[in-house]
Amino acid sequence: MRILGIDPGYAIVGYGVIEYNLGKFCVLGCGAITTEAHKPFPERLEDIYNDLSFIIDKYKPDALSIERLYFNTNTTTAIDVAQARGVIVLAAQNKRLEVNEYTPLQVKQSVTGYGRAEKRQVMEMVKSLLRLNEVPKPDDTADALALAVCHAHYSASSYSKILKEAKR
Repeated sequence: MRILGIDPGYAIVGYGVIEYNLGKFCVLGCGAITTEAHKPFPERLEDIYNDLSFIIDKYKPDALSIERLYFNTNTTTAIDVAQARGVIVLAAQNKRLEVNEYTPLQVKQSVTGYGRAEKRQVMEMVKSLLRLNEVPKPDDTADALALAVCHAHYSASSYSKILKEAKR
């Protein structure tokens, strides 16, 4: 299974593409889509849409894994991130890509085995699980890879349940 993990944002959108097969991971590509702060916001959203559409076409993932948003004290930032996230989901939908959402707690639990893990622990586990020489930068890229790993674990678990049910 080929999975595109996305850490949504409007200044930086982290992405990571992994191949997951029989419990083994292979990183196919990762990085960040960045937008220029001086650009009008609608143009920044267009840049995100276009760049993500290119990434989807390039890697041809089977699924997209994205962080479910939660609102904190800065609602203005949250609304802007939500708009960028909407553009990301639209790009995936237009490419007929399955979209899967995970909370930060689910990602931490899946990657480290502990839902309250610190960010540094998650990053180190991403590095270890994906056999990388260093933690990917920027942090948004490492977060995107963690989201891809999370979906791999959840989909493998769901697939296992389906297989067990089919054997009965």
